Amino acid sequence: MPLRLPGYPSTPDGRYFIVRGRLWRKSNPALAEADRQRLVNDLMSARRAVRDAKGNSDKIVKARRRVDDAKVALGERGPVWWTDGTPDLNRHMVENTPYADWYSRLADPR
Repeated sequence: MPLRLPGYPSTPDGRYFIVRGRLWRKSNPALAEADRQRLVNDLMSARRAVRDAKGNSDKIVKARRRVDDAKVALGERGPVWWTDGTPDLNRHMVENTPYADWYSRLADPR
């Protein structure tokens, strides 16, 4: 079952959640829970390292690389985790995607 993010609608296929009308790719639901949690912990640590590296460009570059590595490992960036050939719509505005009709019904339930 896809990870549910409180307060943010998820697309019916579980691939994305939506924030301010923009699609954001979700983590690979096939990851074992222990692996997913380890990667989330790595991601949070890397984000703190970015915050703490302000003013030191070498440290910022290394910390951002760690953020990217964790996001790729989680499936939120890099190659898609689904196998049906559907293109990645990460960071696209939902209104410009095949999810537009579904989303418009969410925002205006009649």
